[in-house]
Amino acid sequence: MRFDSVHIEALGLALPEEITPSTALEKRLRPLYERLGLSAGRLELMSGIRERRFFPAGTRPSDISIQAGRDALERSGVDVSRIGCLIHSSVCRDFMEPATASVVHAELGLPATAEAFDLSNACLGFANAMALCAGRIERREIDAAMVVSGENGGPLVDETVAALLESGVTRRDLKLAYASLTIGSGGSAVILAHESLATKPHRLRGSLTRAATQHHKLCSGDQLQGASGPLMETESEALLLAGNHLAKETWPDFLEELGWKGSDVDRIVTHQVGVQHKRRLFESLNLDHAKDFTTVETLGNVGSVSLPGTLTLAVREGFIVPGHRVAMQGIGSGLHCMMLGLEW
Repeated sequence: MRFDSVHIEALGLALPEEITPSTALEKRLRPLYERLGLSAGRLELMSGIRERRFFPAGTRPSDISIQAGRDALERSGVDVSRIGCLIHSSVCRDFMEPATASVVHAELGLPATAEAFDLSNACLGFANAMALCAGRIERREIDAAMVVSGENGGPLVDETVAALLESGVTRRDLKLAYASLTIGSGGSAVILAHESLATKPHRLRGSLTRAATQHHKLCSGDQLQGASGPLMETESEALLLAGNHLAKETWPDFLEELGWKGSDVDRIVTHQVGVQHKRRLFESLNLDHAKDFTTVETLGNVGSVSLPGTLTLAVREGFIVPGHRVAMQGIGSGLHCMMLGLEW
């Protein structure tokens, strides 16, 4: 899908203050480590994640999305009355119904003419929502749109640690729970606008998606019976291999869709899962590590927020500057891959 008239008007970000090192999680898991004969330090060694952040207990996904949304609105030159659509795109949500987007819509004071709904697709939800809104803007169905996401990973990590400390847990159980221990928290927002009212030059040029849903069993999360919070099981190594294979198939089609060559891409932003995952991805696609901006070491895997959040930090820290062509590469369980092309 190509876009000729869609601008990225503003980016918003919400990061919690509480920092939890990987060593702190392993300290909580010490009884399991001792029983299984495991040494401390393996979590950071395997993932590259030194720390991640968590919000205070009781924080709702909408609270996080609202914070990120306000940040984006403060940075936007587009009148809020021109926003015609709000999509809440995180894995986490306040409740089954109504849509968490309803809470965000009310608290941000968006106009009654702006529809609001949730879109969920694991870690790709934000990217999917951006492409959906961009298409509507391109067709002039709406003038502007906002996408938000609020991921609160604390409950998942706490529930995972509690489950791992139960009697009878095996090395296999720990392996399946490993990915859950890499999760962090944060919020992101983006305001997209038609070129006729945009005040920023940054353009969303196109997107392309591919699916390999035969791998949908490699990662699954649910509210399991007897658990007070969510739990997730992940075949991490198999997911890494399948995800990189799908990205390798998607990348040349993405470049062709945008009319780019690989050498035209100045900066690359990926969904941050782990250091090993990113290394394998760059090797598979023959990408230059110097073009990469990384956040996984200090934020962990923040679900749907990882991709837009990393973009926001790369822009704010001056790694992405006007004139850069940027490729956003997202891979989500299911298995799905979406890539977005920006001209900053």
